[in-house]
Amino acid sequence: MNEQTQESRIRLLLLDDQALFRESLSHLLASHRGVEVVGECGSAAEALEMLSAAPVDVVLLDPDHATEGGDGFMSAARRNGYQGRFLIVAGAADVKDLALAIKLGASGIFLKSEAPDSLVRAITLVANGAAWFDHRVIQLLANQSLERLLHMDRSNARNLLSEREGKVLLGILGGLTNRRIADGAGLSEGSVKATVQQLFLKTGVRTRSQLVRAVLEGSLGTAEGLVKRMRSATAAPFPSNSGARRPVIAANLPEHRKPNG
Repeated sequence: MNEQTQESRIRLLLLDDQALFRESLSHLLASHRGVEVVGECGSAAEALEMLSAAPVDVVLLDPDHATEGGDGFMSAARRNGYQGRFLIVAGAADVKDLALAIKLGASGIFLKSEAPDSLVRAITLVANGAAWFDHRVIQLLANQSLERLLHMDRSNARNLLSEREGKVLLGILGGLTNRRIADGAGLSEGSVKATVQQLFLKTGVRTRSQLVRAVLEGSLGTAEGLVKRMRSATAAPFPSNSGARRPVIAANLPEHRKPNG
């Protein structure tokens, strides 16, 4: 069967207070066979009502709705039983709002300056359990955390990253597979997989997406070397995932398929 069935489409809900943007985005996404726009809303109340009336896989929303009042729409949706995912579509990389959105449960940050086809790709990844973070967002959040990390208790050695762990973590942030991380870092694929498991144990997470979230929330510990390398465009030894002008896809493996790295 060549045509994609209605059931296999990714069901979307758009939440943004700018009607022109919502309608334009809705028309754009409706042209792709792999997605279906269930509805578009201008307020959180409308969106919550829509979520209770129809199944939705991914909510696309602006940062203001995501973080309003320090709690935001995402928390309200979870309290109402919504089990789907959230993708922030932001006009600018505001560090404070985006960091809070990630903490509240956003699976990705997409900047409006990126190409429309990239948005469809981001939606597909997020819907399948992955995470999408633009490289500029990662850079800004890392820079924000630098000062705090540099002043953390250096005596807590168990939280420090080894050089190998830092290299592997940089590769994960770049969306690279274990094989590509191994090639770039001069390690065996087995060593990379073992290091991924060490990072899981050290950070108390179980998946790559959770590990990326720990980094972006600044809860990884005293990872000074990692943040310093992220500040330097020439420090990371890994090959580019898809070109310097393309966004970095963080942890782009579905969690339900690869729960252990």
